[in-house]
Amino acid sequence: MPTFTSALREEQAADKRGRRIRDLRISVIDRCNFRCVYCMPKTVFGREYPFLQRSEILSFEEIVRIASIFVEQGVEKIRITGGEPLLRRHLENLIEQLARLPVELTLTTNGTLLKQKARSLKDAGLHRVTVSLDGLDDAVFKRMNDVDYSVNDVLDGIEAADAVGMDPIKINCVIKRGTNDNQILPLARYFRHTGHILRFIEYMDVGCSNGWKLDEVLPSSDILSRIGERFLLQAIDANYPGEVAERWRYADGAGEIGVISSVTRAFCSTCTRARLSTDGKLYTCLFAQVGNDMREVLRNGNSDEQIAELISDIWRDRNDRYSEIRTAATTVGRKIEMSYIGG
Repeated sequence: MPTFTSALREEQAADKRGRRIRDLRISVIDRCNFRCVYCMPKTVFGREYPFLQRSEILSFEEIVRIASIFVEQGVEKIRITGGEPLLRRHLENLIEQLARLPVELTLTTNGTLLKQKARSLKDAGLHRVTVSLDGLDDAVFKRMNDVDYSVNDVLDGIEAADAVGMDPIKINCVIKRGTNDNQILPLARYFRHTGHILRFIEYMDVGCSNGWKLDEVLPSSDILSRIGERFLLQAIDANYPGEVAERWRYADGAGEIGVISSVTRAFCSTCTRARLSTDGKLYTCLFAQVGNDMREVLRNGNSDEQIAELISDIWRDRNDRYSEIRTAATTVGRKIEMSYIGG
């Protein structure tokens, strides 16, 4: 895996809790071909839902410009998200331009279009891909994504990404108690010995549309216990400061898994991520209520230096810690939907 170091590391601004910006997540589209129950439920995102118009969405040129400014601010990793980012037309052109920046460039996808696009994405310069897969049983999988795609559609995409050398591939599974927690062991068995890294994510209260309830969260400790009853696990160190996944490996050398415990073991204190929405709003937390309109800044003739100063000011003022103060009754107004801001 490539490593990148910012030349401006020592000059980089820290937020009010001493956290420096390292990761930028860019949502390139607010549409998706899934209707996952934890992200874009059909009851909200139906046929009449007012998705963004083309003029409201950042152009590739605008994305590359602001990404370059973020890199100068210390960003070392850029992740392309959505919605489903592979629905954005000519995405390979954006990847090719972003790949020229001295960063690790990754993408999160539901995998259904990877079979067709893996080669062109790799050729354009994409370093790595993360694929969402919430079960191996077709009935469970369709209950989670609420559309008619099968598990094989995703597995074919993973195979295609593997074939072109996007290593290691990460597989993300959101676990919702009583819905797909019976898929934990089947997924663990399937991805052992593959070289892919399976990660389980606690069901989170992102946005206001998914009907989140605390009692539907299966703690990551329970997930690890279920796997540990069948396969001996050993904890391993984080790859870098601020990594959100706790890492574990199989004692028999069969590979690595991870858990992301945003609900039960909050990692706000080490969060280094900023998020840019499809229409150019900058958010400093996944659970934010409001963002800063960078699209307006980009389109109103501001210089790169002025934009850089604004980004630095926004980051210095950051004091986010939602997951640390979350309770079953937490209310913070209307939070931004995950489909709008990316994961």
